[in-house]
Amino acid sequence: MVQPSPGAGEEHAVSAAMVHNDSLLHSERLIYSITIPMSTAIILANLLILLMVACNRRLHTTSNYFFLSLLVADLCTGFALPFIPWMSITRKLGFRACLLAHILPNFLFLSFLFNLVMVHYERYLCIVSPLQSGRFWVHRCFPLALLVVWAPPLLYALLPAFGWNNRVISTPGGCIPASNGTSGEGHCLAGAHREGAENCSYRYVFPITFIYLEVYGLLLPAFLAIVGMTCRVLYIARVQLRNICKLHRSVDQTEASSSEHQLNLRYARCVTAVLLTFMACWVPYIASVHVSVGGMKTERDGPSTTHIVLSCTGIGTTAIIPVILALANRQYTQPLRGLLCRLRHHCGTLPNTEDVEL
Repeated sequence: MVQPSPGAGEEHAVSAAMVHNDSLLHSERLIYSITIPMSTAIILANLLILLMVACNRRLHTTSNYFFLSLLVADLCTGFALPFIPWMSITRKLGFRACLLAHILPNFLFLSFLFNLVMVHYERYLCIVSPLQSGRFWVHRCFPLALLVVWAPPLLYALLPAFGWNNRVISTPGGCIPASNGTSGEGHCLAGAHREGAENCSYRYVFPITFIYLEVYGLLLPAFLAIVGMTCRVLYIARVQLRNICKLHRSVDQTEASSSEHQLNLRYARCVTAVLLTFMACWVPYIASVHVSVGGMKTERDGPSTTHIVLSCTGIGTTAIIPVILALANRQYTQPLRGLLCRLRHHCGTLPNTEDVEL
């Protein structure tokens, strides 16, 4: 019987480590090539909108303060965007650094989602009951409402730091056994038996129950709440449009007038914009969430290229929603439009002034 040489195991470990390093380098290039441009655009757009709102004193109202909180959360999400896809990739980090690398991006995205729900909820209340807007609790207790959108995400994200994590059930070699439910055969990494090294990924920080609770207890209800409030607002707008058309016809005693056609066209554009925003921003995020949940049991050697691309684009497109909401509001874009008009007027009059001087 031929026995393997003593160095065969070491050569196999070195080869596996080199393959893992190559895969890690490929994932790093892919993540940064997608997230860096999106993160830069999100950060610059939010800074510009924040500047425009700050310069316009007429926008210093409670409703706009909620939107300012959303912009701040979106700005932080833009900074954290390049680090969110790394949560599914196993790499070497100390446990404290690993907790920080997972808790901070998770908290920023959850706070962004909570702020997005609050903005939709506040505007929904103002549309449903426009004559009682000053009596709503979100207006009377603005600090409490602001605490609601920032404190619960922070407390939930900190649960792994308080002990709800998978470190205590990890083996000395850095492998997570199958008892945690992440996969059928556990999860190990080549080269994990080196002294002083710890593996870092969401499998080692977030228990399976934590992930399911976040996805189906926080993310999905928040998404359904936003969809429900948006559909309700569109229905109210449609009912009001029909009432306006009836009043026009009762006054003019004629068929549909040009003003009615314009109103119907404006409503159709609004519905189209909502559908396009949903398809462009929410569908990639929903797909990335389902792929991530499904990959917990199938991807044992790290995320696939499809998983990485969906994770990057899903979070990035969702973070663009506040920018779209701001650009759709003329109050937020009025300072910028005024500046562009002054620049265009100045550029148009500059040649004439030069001719006069000559």
